[in-house]
Amino acid sequence: MSETPAIPELSVVILCYHSADVVRDLVAQVEREMEEAGIDYELVLVGNYLPGDTKDRTPAVLRDLAEAKPRFTVVAREKEGMMGWDMRSGLEAARGRHIAVIDGDGQMPMSDVIKVYRVLQVGKYDLVKTFRAQRQDGWYRRTISGFYNLLFRLLYPAAHVFRDINSKPKIMTREAYRKMDLVSNDWFTDAEIMIEALKHDLSVGEVSTVFFKNERRGTFVPVSAIFEFLGNLIYYRFIRK
Repeated sequence: MSETPAIPELSVVILCYHSADVVRDLVAQVEREMEEAGIDYELVLVGNYLPGDTKDRTPAVLRDLAEAKPRFTVVAREKEGMMGWDMRSGLEAARGRHIAVIDGDGQMPMSDVIKVYRVLQVGKYDLVKTFRAQRQDGWYRRTISGFYNLLFRLLYPAAHVFRDINSKPKIMTREAYRKMDLVSNDWFTDAEIMIEALKHDLSVGEVSTVFFKNERRGTFVPVSAIFEFLGNLIYYRFIRK
């Protein structure tokens, strides 16, 4: 009879869509940070792929990374949505008492995972996230981000204390995650997490970070995402209960 795996202290969900070129180094950095901090952890590597996309080597790279690594779980399925669906598939696979979500494009220091987690522990928060105090990405991403945050605060005045709703890492307790009813399949998922935090009166902390420029590729976020975001905000604010 096989033993049930022990529940890790921290699950780190890494969203790795189209990140085959950088994910090996990124995962090695996260491993090193976890080991040096003495944290019992697991890594949930999310490499969901679009049907017919033969250029995306990410699922194969992730499976190779996870070979003989009991701390690694790979989620690589044909996409049924965009980033929200990817994030939810990773969160559902996570087993830890605390759950972190980070992007796998290397635009934030991997040391942020430990920094944010320590703030959550010391402050006894339900959720802690970063805000991008320094941004090295281009005007396009900064403009879209500015619209996102402005619209969010207009429709959710109580959220004025959140400086950057889309920033990661986001780390939450297992209990906080269980209270959330996350259904978004698209780019709205970070905002949805913060809406659920407000809805359930969760304690939220923030930590500053640096957002690096992505030299490898452009953004996946289209201009239409602003209208998608606004539509979702109206739906969540006035229709969805």
